[in-house]
Amino acid sequence: MFGGVNPRQMQGMMKKMGISQEQLPVKRVIFEMDDGNLVIEEPGVMRIKMQGQESYQVTGEAIEEDTSKFSDEDIEMVIEKTGKDKDTVIKALEESEGDIAEAIVNLKE
Repeated sequence: MFGGVNPRQMQGMMKKMGISQEQLPVKRVIFEMDDGNLVIEEPGVMRIKMQGQESYQVTGEAIEEDTSKFSDEDIEMVIEKTGKDKDTVIKALEESEGDIAEAIVNLKE
């Protein structure tokens, strides 16, 4: 990062400026978002403390996971009963607030 400065000197300079960092033994990081999760398995996580604030630096390969409010079994049951595709079934379940019977009736109309 800073050519010619050895790591010990860098640590010393950071300590003088009131900056400390610590590697954390994290196994998994999950960012929960509205449209799914971003998951990082075996990440590198560094906690950085500076001027009374903590921040975290996360490195690693991220995998996107879709999240559904409904179980796979519920979705499959509605698909079997109505013959509709998964996206249509999920939308119907959302509209019925998870009421499986109501979703099936609405999709059959």
